[in-house]
Amino acid sequence: MSDLKYDIIIIGAGVSGCAVARELSRYDLKICVLDKESDVCEGTSKANSGIVHAGHDAKPDTLKAKLNVQGNLMMEEMAKKLDFPFKRNGSLVVCQNEEELSKLEELKERGKENGVEGLRILTREEALELEPALADSVYAALYAPTGGIVCPFLMNIAYAENAAINGVKFQFGTCVQDIQRCNQVSGFEVITNQGTLYSKYVINAAGVYADEIHNMVSEKKLHITPRRGEYCLLDKNAGTLVSHTIFQVPGEMGKGVLVTPTIHGNLMIGPTADDVPDKEDNATTRAGLDKVLNDSAKSVKGIPTRQVITSFAGLRAHEDGGDFQIEELTDVPGFIDVAGIESPGLTSAPAIGVYVCDLVKKMMEDTDWQINPGDSGNLRSFEVADKQKSSGRLQEKENFIETRKGSVHFAELSLEEQKELIQKDPAYGQVICRCETVTEGEILDAIRRPLGARTLDGVKRRVRAGMGRCQGGFCTPRIMEILSRECGIPLEEICKNNPDSRIIVGTNKDRL
Repeated sequence: MSDLKYDIIIIGAGVSGCAVARELSRYDLKICVLDKESDVCEGTSKANSGIVHAGHDAKPDTLKAKLNVQGNLMMEEMAKKLDFPFKRNGSLVVCQNEEELSKLEELKERGKENGVEGLRILTREEALELEPALADSVYAALYAPTGGIVCPFLMNIAYAENAAINGVKFQFGTCVQDIQRCNQVSGFEVITNQGTLYSKYVINAAGVYADEIHNMVSEKKLHITPRRGEYCLLDKNAGTLVSHTIFQVPGEMGKGVLVTPTIHGNLMIGPTADDVPDKEDNATTRAGLDKVLNDSAKSVKGIPTRQVITSFAGLRAHEDGGDFQIEELTDVPGFIDVAGIESPGLTSAPAIGVYVCDLVKKMMEDTDWQINPGDSGNLRSFEVADKQKSSGRLQEKENFIETRKGSVHFAELSLEEQKELIQKDPAYGQVICRCETVTEGEILDAIRRPLGARTLDGVKRRVRAGMGRCQGGFCTPRIMEILSRECGIPLEEICKNNPDSRIIVGTNKDRL
């Protein structure tokens, strides 16, 4: 029964939920993260621009503006502590004519008010010195030196692994069906497809589904619209066309189509911004991709569109008010929303983790929070804790592990380092993914790490096997063999991501 009882349940294993989990894992708490998918980073966090925004776009005095700037300032330190790739490459917002120049001035003033440093307006000539490939129509640009790029997958995974190492339980394939109060004043029953769990507090970080989770408990309803963004990813041969992230003047639906190098050396263009009714509608469209290709040419000339190696779409959780909704519900004490986390949610994630942790600490200071099962044995009641035992203050763990060591990336090592590694472990001498030079040793590490990969996409996001020019055309069978061997899973049960995405669907007639 104790395995069903938690101090805190977090719903959602995207970057926001995992950042919150990691910050709360500092304390002597029993925490569980639930996610309906089979791995971390399966929602918004897996399909975005990978941009660390400077913070000049968000409206001043909003939570979005505050956490954007704070998260940006924290990113370098967190990247070092948790060992995920991050680079401050700077960004440019380009305008097409003198009329739009006033919008750049507004963005600059807004950024200054938000606390963004180093902003300045560049003439066309000055902008060309930074980016020679800017389109002929570019009139001027707003330069933000604090902008950056990050790997969204590895950032999400890094937070999750560190949380897991510090005792947080992750439960995948778990869909929340209902949430009910245990009694009139405290505690929740979280009813899932895997059974019922019990928690003193619930944190809702469910992405585009955060409104549905919120509306299970609150009379004050929340509404989130899935906003689909489509992208094209180009080969690494195109990755040096620009060195900064190039934005267009933002509109009502977002920051427009950008052109940016990725942290791994590719070139990315996108996204579109289309509101869709279906929260699972992440399909690309001909119209959307045409818009990406056409609009990107307004910022940068000579984009080698024939080097597009894949396209994808992601969904952003747009809340009707347009701001992050991060607060304890007034009508449901003990329930915290982390909702409406759209751009710049990835940038804000480190600050969101700290912000929510502070909310939890305040709640626990105001109440006696230790959970004890009632006499009925069904955990429907929570007894008030002894004040001497629980003063309402969280106790930090003496053995909290602050840092995390990421995987070895064989292709980034020197020749001597590669030779040394192969001598220690010959599996690193077997290249499985030739496009990205990913070895068997790296794939084995991805499987054996905390919250290790169990699917093709899980391996892909951790070590980039299958992310190259051929998009897994050659390496997929080898990766499937390794997954089958290491995890004890029959080849027929290996999935791309969820249980409905099996790669092998039958037996070839030649084998009958």
